[in-house]
Amino acid sequence: MKDREQIINIIKANQPAFSPLPATQFPAEAPEHLVSQFADTLTGVGGLVFIVDSLADIHQHIKNNTSADDRVISRIGSIAEYSEDVDDFLLPHSLQNVEFAVLKAHFGVAENGAVWLTEELMGNRVLPFICQHLVIALSIKDIVANMHEAYERIGDSSYGFGTFIAGPSKTADIEQSLVMGAHGPRTMTVFLTKG
Repeated sequence: MKDREQIINIIKANQPAFSPLPATQFPAEAPEHLVSQFADTLTGVGGLVFIVDSLADIHQHIKNNTSADDRVISRIGSIAEYSEDVDDFLLPHSLQNVEFAVLKAHFGVAENGAVWLTEELMGNRVLPFICQHLVIALSIKDIVANMHEAYERIGDSSYGFGTFIAGPSKTADIEQSLVMGAHGPRTMTVFLTKG
């Protein structure tokens, strides 16, 4: 018997007994608690959160914070004024001058202030990371309590690329001083819509 086979057989013979996975049932959270926890957590990591009635408020935020020269890309149909085709075939370097990227999230996670995005919502996976300011639209009803619920919600869904994003880019590696926007968006604003 070869050494490799002998080692594998020894490992197989000395496996611990299987034990069941721990229960991951959590008591249901009140929706208003989830909203305040999400907002507090995201604000704590440098993000901004606004509770609004509709997507029109996002449009107003963009108008108030941009100039005519700023490149704004919206992947939300109702904010079509800033719509641009940014599919996966677009060269990532062509997005280097995007000031605002406006995207919709599938859902948010209250425990860490993260939002879940897939390529279908981004258009191009570079967009949320190369822009200067990331704006996310998220329905209040699409906030889950924790990552256990988040992964249950993702389940077996099919997607090419997906990511959790929690707050603007930041690093504290340089002289242990927190720097926002070091290697990605300088700001992340989440608009929680009631509808």
